[in-house]
Amino acid sequence: MTGGSDRGDGLDECQPPSTEIRPVTEQEADAGEATSPTAVDGSASMKTDVGVSMLSVYRHDVHKSRGRSHADAAAEFAGVPVNEPVPLGADGDAALLSRPRGEPAQSVKNHISPFRLSLVTGETATSVGRVEGGIRNALAELVQIEDPVEMHAAWLESSVASIFNESVYYPYTSLKFHTLLTAALVDNYREGYGFDELYLVVDQAGDEQTDPRAVPHRTVLLMPSFGLRVTGEPGKQPAARLGAAPAQSWADVWTRLPEHPFDVDDDRMWRVVDAQLRRIRSWSTALQFIEESYAWWRTMQRRSRIGGGEQ
Repeated sequence: MTGGSDRGDGLDECQPPSTEIRPVTEQEADAGEATSPTAVDGSASMKTDVGVSMLSVYRHDVHKSRGRSHADAAAEFAGVPVNEPVPLGADGDAALLSRPRGEPAQSVKNHISPFRLSLVTGETATSVGRVEGGIRNALAELVQIEDPVEMHAAWLESSVASIFNESVYYPYTSLKFHTLLTAALVDNYREGYGFDELYLVVDQAGDEQTDPRAVPHRTVLLMPSFGLRVTGEPGKQPAARLGAAPAQSWADVWTRLPEHPFDVDDDRMWRVVDAQLRRIRSWSTALQFIEESYAWWRTMQRRSRIGGGEQ
């Protein structure tokens, strides 16, 4: 089922965002929702959590695939409700992890598009390759999943979600990882953790033949040999605190990790990735950079084997 009523929405063609987008609408709304859940017990913000499914959290920003603001977005896509409020201020907190608070400014000249710019290639994400079945159909299949745990797993593996940015003003950000970060914050906040109690945790695979286990709604990046998770329960895994409040703090947190998930001494490519991760401030940009760098590395490996060892 692909939601025939949405046919002709132009998702499979590059398009500018709505001309009705007001430069401050989405950013101010996100920033205004940024609240520590430990400080709002019994407030209206806490009451909005009642009955809100994690499915709504994963579907809440589908309108960004068309460069729309919350105020200008449709309430339904592919036959399911979208653009619903996210509880506990988690959407705003996740936004502040990846882009500045306050009035946004166009950060890349001549690129006002919902399609993400790649830090790896320097090109628009859609230029790397087409999404199997088309963008609209793939996005429809993603949002029509009805089991929250399956939805989380699908977002971790999604290629279509990764071609969009989370804000047309900041095109290197990633809708995919903004959504996964939002879900992780909601799940932790519901367990009573405040933002200042959260950690970034590295989950390593048990061995080379075993994939790391995804923790529902907490894992924000899943790679063949490791996963990254946001949680208030780090256990004995390598971990670093997120900080006192939501901010573009990726580089700081990454640098504080006692162990990193790849061997920078063994491969020059990962040394380059690690060096960049110590500079990138935006969380969704950094997570997307890791995923895309690994995909690029695998592509180069395949080409090297086919070409007899030549790069």
